[in-house]
This record gives sequence, structure tokens and C-alpha cells, in this order.
Amino acid sequence: MKQTIIEAVNKRNLLEFRYDGHLILVEPHTFGVSTIGNDTLSAYQVEGTSDKGDVPDWKLFTISRITDLKKFDKTFSGTRKGDSRMTNIYAEL
Repeated sequence: MKQTIIEAVNKRNLLEFRYDGHLILVEPHTFGVSTIGNDTLSAYQVEGTSDKGDVPDWKLFTISRITDLKKFDKTFSGTRKGDSRMTNIYAEL
């Protein structure tokens, strides 16, 4: 899963996955270790539902809670570098 997310960030591929019972489509921007030590994805959620606010919006996703991950060939534009919520970054735009 980690390599799929890194590749999606580097190639700007959309990702789809299940998270806390929700089907989510995101533009992945930063993947790293959060300040509390979890592998975490910072992404712009473009479709799906969420317990934590409106969609579309920026969200943080704990990797261990992601299931059914799919990487699409479809790409997106835009960047967002340097997430202060990460202590170590594996990949970022």
C-alpha cells in the first residue's frame, strides 16, 4: 500500500479507498509520518462522504485505517508542499 501511495503522489494519480465505512476519492499531495507517529496521507477529497466535514476539502487519512485502495490513471493538477503535520515525508508534490 505504501508504494502505491508514493507512486500516486509522484504521478498525480487519483486514489480511491474506504475509510471508516466511507468510499472516498482523493488527490494525494503529501504522504509521511504525522506528529503522533502514524503513516498519514494529506489529500484533497474530491468525492465521497466524510464524518469530518464537507467534501470537497483537505483531509488527513491514517494509512492503517485505509482499505480497498485503488490507484487510477486519471491525474490532477495543483500542488501543496510542506505539511507541518508531518515529521517525515515519504512523497509530496
